[in-house]
Amino acid sequence: MAIMLGRPEVGMLETAVDVLREWQHDGAPMHLHPGDLGWFWRSGAEATAAAVRTWSRDGRILAVGLLDGPGLLRLTIAPAARRDEELAQQLVADVTVPGRGVLPEGRVNIEAPTDALIQDLLTEEGWGADEPWAPLRRDLTEPVSDPGVRIEAVGPEQARVFAAVHRAAFDGSRFTDEGWQAMAAGLPYADARALVAYDEQGRGVAAVTVWSAGPGRPGLLEPMGVHREHRRQGYGEAISLAAAAALRELGSSSAIVCTPSSNVGAVATYESAGFLRCPEVRDQVRNV
Repeated sequence: MAIMLGRPEVGMLETAVDVLREWQHDGAPMHLHPGDLGWFWRSGAEATAAAVRTWSRDGRILAVGLLDGPGLLRLTIAPAARRDEELAQQLVADVTVPGRGVLPEGRVNIEAPTDALIQDLLTEEGWGADEPWAPLRRDLTEPVSDPGVRIEAVGPEQARVFAAVHRAAFDGSRFTDEGWQAMAAGLPYADARALVAYDEQGRGVAAVTVWSAGPGRPGLLEPMGVHREHRRQGYGEAISLAAAAALRELGSSSAIVCTPSSNVGAVATYESAGFLRCPEVRDQVRNV
């Protein structure tokens, strides 16, 4: 049977989320996580469905892609299908041939597992490597130490605080209370938790959302940020510890996160919270 490119409707997103959960396991290269779809869900279910692509054979999903911004495809592949030549050739055709509705012409980036055959084929097509990213991982076998600051789980009443911290942590962020409500209503949030750290004056100073993929699987931090007026005071380490503890409570085997290697402050923050740096990864980029 041929490989079929799919554009799931809202009602079919659950299947994509489920396979992403199944594909997570310790020791695998960092790749698209159900939490990535969960965070995208802040734009609403319809927008999330419009951004998801699937590739299937005989009705079985073999690859899932998320169009995470203009010219960026975050792609992952079932572990057993990462060296499947027919699938890899079809993926390359769908992302390089104009009019397939996957990527626009011009400069585009593809994030894919480092062990996937599509990486080799895109290199043969003349694609290059983009800026390096640093994956980090923390084992959750042992209990996590206390973060030393007040941490609260976010519900509808705290959505305003979470949104305000996010806007103050990320330049250009327009995250709103409504965005949090949309995210919390999404399918992946059933296995997620949002947290806010407070200083001694009761001000929200850092925030994180953690996403479980189910018991015994890696959980994701996406995103974590510290209010720009409260940096270099240990709040990044504290909220990262709280995130790891929350994922452990949710049954995750490890906590994973990925940040640009150039963001040395973020890398140092995660390392201070017990995360170990893994080999760098790079998107593949087409500049023409």
